[in-house]
Amino acid sequence: MSNEILELCISSADLELKVDELAAKIQSDYATKNLLVIGVLKGSVIFVSDLIRKIDLPLELSFIAISSYGKGQVSTGDVRLRFDIDLSCIDKDVLIVEDIVDTGYTLQFLKTHLKNKGSRSVKVCSLLDKPSKRVVEVDVDYIGFEVDDRFLVGYGLDYDNRYRNLPSIHAVKI
Repeated sequence: MSNEILELCISSADLELKVDELAAKIQSDYATKNLLVIGVLKGSVIFVSDLIRKIDLPLELSFIAISSYGKGQVSTGDVRLRFDIDLSCIDKDVLIVEDIVDTGYTLQFLKTHLKNKGSRSVKVCSLLDKPSKRVVEVDVDYIGFEVDDRFLVGYGLDYDNRYRNLPSIHAVKI
């Protein structure tokens, strides 16, 4: 049994409204582009699934696995590619879909990695943005919610691989 206490931060209704809003903006911006959506595993799975169902455009979907956290709550800054996408990026407009951007290390690595693969453009959509933790300056083109410096779980985000299945986002109090 765990000792964590969860405090609701973003309701499932608010998440659904924000996904609709982001999808509409992305659909408008990519209407004439060759869209390749890349979900960053594992945290973005629920968000990217909900998001692409709302985008009424031809698109391709792939996933990439990267880590900079290990099992802790603090980024190590050591970004590791666990496995790469399975589609070509050449002449495609890539949209990276992240669960949360905090230090910027992972995003900086991903943008460089995908540009080097021949992408026409690389933009970022993140459900959550935690600018107070930024160490590396990175642009996030589509942001769902700006959040303060708390450890969050739910809607794909985890604490030691737990809580991903919660339909809303919560702060963990240990």
